[in-house]
Amino acid sequence: MASSICKHAALAPSPATFRSTKFPALPVYLIQNGRRPSSAAVFCSLRPHYIPNHIPDPNYVRIFDTTLRDGEQSPGATMTTKEKLDIARQLARLGVDIIEAGFPASSDADFEAVQLIAREFSTADSGHVPVICGLARCNKRDIERSWEAVKHASKPRIHTFIATSQIHMDFKLKMTPDQVVHKATTMVAYARSLGCQDVEFSPEDAGRSDREFLYRILGEVIKAGATTLNIPDTVGYTLPTEFGQLIADIKANTPGIENVIISTHCQNDLGLSTANTIAGAYSGARQVEVTINGIGERAGNASLEEVVMAIKCRGEQALDGLYTGINTQHIIMASKMVEEYSGLRIQPHKAIVGANAFAHESGIHQDGMLKHKNTYEIISPEDIGLLRSNESGIVLGKLSGRHALKAKMLELGYDIDGKELDDLFSRFKAVAGNKKNISDDDLVALVSDEVFQPQTVWKLEDVQVTCGSLGLSTATVKLIHANGDERISCSVGTGPVDAAYKAVDLVVKVPVTLLEYSMSGVTEGIDAIATTRVLIRGEDSVTATHAYTGESVNRAFSGTGASMDIVISSVRAYVNALNKLLGFKNRLKTEDPNKSKVMQTLT
Repeated sequence: MASSICKHAALAPSPATFRSTKFPALPVYLIQNGRRPSSAAVFCSLRPHYIPNHIPDPNYVRIFDTTLRDGEQSPGATMTTKEKLDIARQLARLGVDIIEAGFPASSDADFEAVQLIAREFSTADSGHVPVICGLARCNKRDIERSWEAVKHASKPRIHTFIATSQIHMDFKLKMTPDQVVHKATTMVAYARSLGCQDVEFSPEDAGRSDREFLYRILGEVIKAGATTLNIPDTVGYTLPTEFGQLIADIKANTPGIENVIISTHCQNDLGLSTANTIAGAYSGARQVEVTINGIGERAGNASLEEVVMAIKCRGEQALDGLYTGINTQHIIMASKMVEEYSGLRIQPHKAIVGANAFAHESGIHQDGMLKHKNTYEIISPEDIGLLRSNESGIVLGKLSGRHALKAKMLELGYDIDGKELDDLFSRFKAVAGNKKNISDDDLVALVSDEVFQPQTVWKLEDVQVTCGSLGLSTATVKLIHANGDERISCSVGTGPVDAAYKAVDLVVKVPVTLLEYSMSGVTEGIDAIATTRVLIRGEDSVTATHAYTGESVNRAFSGTGASMDIVISSVRAYVNALNKLLGFKNRLKTEDPNKSKVMQTLT
């Protein structure tokens, strides 16, 4: 790996050239605790000049992130426009080449989010500016809507798709192969006719499609103007050897393939998405479609952090010198941001970003680590922007100040400043006054509850409960609206949480169904902070029509809360979920006051 680093590090520019024009105060790499990363840490920010259908360096692999489109399709992962914009900015700092910002034709809200992100990256004076991509089915309305949303970007792209497997053509599309080819080529040409010079085409369910038909349709869309051909294993069916061979066969048998980029999109239904993606890249794909934390439809997608670190760790020795433009020191912050905004918790043993990824409990392993870290670590936590616990020597307590808190949060991978730091500091001081030892996990829980939350519609001010075995539980809550109005309500319930939730409902007056409720202690001990996650669905909320199944379902919204009091933690989570739902509904009312429901099509 050292030779791979040295090959590119010699070209490393000064830190100034890595600053974003949109965010002059935010360097593309994070200088932690006042230390500039080594040249080995920043070499990945070097990338060839962007040409839609050609990569000057044959070893360079483009990273196409679809967290904001495919990732948001995970149940309960609905994100607000502000949250999507925050994630897009973080993806740009991470150095992804293409951001698939959404599916503009699905709803006015999704269109607005994609358009806002496109405008955010509308200039390319200096530094890295990602391609902004919008998804579209093979029809004129979708393609026009996608172009309207992304055309403001410095580098816009339309991604259109149609199914090509026999089972999809027979039962879903009810079209013949000739009709599918005609539709695909016509719509790719139409996208180019609008002025879009960067058009990606995907044959949905390519993993189960007839090879000869794939070669035919891919060759025709190349003639029509496609610049990238994405090969999806839509249902996660193929094995790595099969998928690698599929990419090799397409590369060898598709007319005009030398004039386009081959891409992969691998679902994780059999747990093989990362392996399939790496196999595809090794066989000739030079774009890989991934999501942060691997979130997405059903079992999820190939994980960005796993694919990128596999290429960084083994690219030189095992993958013929493949490399990416990702600044890996921003991985941990991107992972935490997506985890908090989506509400989808990372399993502790998740590769690269899981809580146990760099934990060593076995005595044999600990002995080896003490003697030489490389005995049991093939990558270091510093590579992904995470410093080892207490490496800075900072121990926080009730007398600690803002600077110490900020330094500690940087150690944990969070770059927090301004009002967010002030709010976090207030919460930290309140907890430190009641808890002798403040652990790293306590701080992470407070960040989740204070920083990564939706725009406030209702704020929890006070809650008081009475409960026990002698009578009904009662709760009184005080909520403050964004306009300053204060509301107090009382209710009874089967327990303190039930009573408190019913009291909140009396104030908010939005009928919802509680789908999931979970609570866990952040640390050991009776004084541990409790974190709560809830998932709710509005009874008159936004209706989503899924393109794969045609079923109409209401969108679900997640919320999280944290407190040393389990009732307060529970109510915070519930109010935060309601805020996300209300923010979404208020946006729809602003767009069309006559709409009580908005039909939305997701793919």
